[in-house]
Amino acid sequence: MQKEGWVNFAPLEAVTTPPAARLVNFASVQPGQRLLDVGCGTGVVAITAARRGARVSAIDLTPELLDRARENAATAGVHVEWHEGDAEKLPFEDGEFDVVLSQFAHIFAPRPEVVTAEMLRVLKPGGTIAFSTWPPEDLVGRTMAVASRYLPPLPPGVAPPTLWGTPEFVRQRLGSAVKDITFDNQDMFSPALSPQHFRLGVERTAGPIVKLVERLSATNPDALHQFRREFDGIVAEYLSDNIVRQAYLLTRAVKC
Repeated sequence: MQKEGWVNFAPLEAVTTPPAARLVNFASVQPGQRLLDVGCGTGVVAITAARRGARVSAIDLTPELLDRARENAATAGVHVEWHEGDAEKLPFEDGEFDVVLSQFAHIFAPRPEVVTAEMLRVLKPGGTIAFSTWPPEDLVGRTMAVASRYLPPLPPGVAPPTLWGTPEFVRQRLGSAVKDITFDNQDMFSPALSPQHFRLGVERTAGPIVKLVERLSATNPDALHQFRREFDGIVAEYLSDNIVRQAYLLTRAVKC
């Protein structure tokens, strides 16, 4: 379901490209470093890091997004080693990378403890792990909470992605394996003519919402209508001058 759900994500690269540069800057990526982008999508983080001179590998679950990433890398004239695979089972050696990054991606891996262990396993001691996540109390977190009420319950052991947007959860997950944890709050901005216009874009691109709309359209149109009303009401709080503000959390730490 994850692989199929994110097939149509590519148009969102228009708004995820500026935060990619912020993440690369936040991680202080340097020329020559070995870097892994986990859940690379269309390659916005990987390509940004490669243009800084890093030696980049990138992995994603969805082959259609990797095709787009390869096109973007060719356009940018940079080399990235692209891999199709699962963030919970990274096909790399222990301590292979100086930097491990993830932008709004590893949070969708079902088991936080597994994906955290894998990202840290492939990072060398003294290396930097950094990622961007959605806080539960802001726009994306709130709309995800609404969506969860219309979806089947999560299986045992599967954590909501927005837990990664709370510093307490991040500290718990990273634990004693890291030091010097640093957080920063940033905003991502999406153009939209109305809450409905913004929501339609999400329904066409964001994996969990794509699946939700497909399911409700076939089984419960009344519930779909109610979901859309709730979603639009939340978005209206963050829409001003045709811009939707989406707050997010940056995390950076050093592996012990």
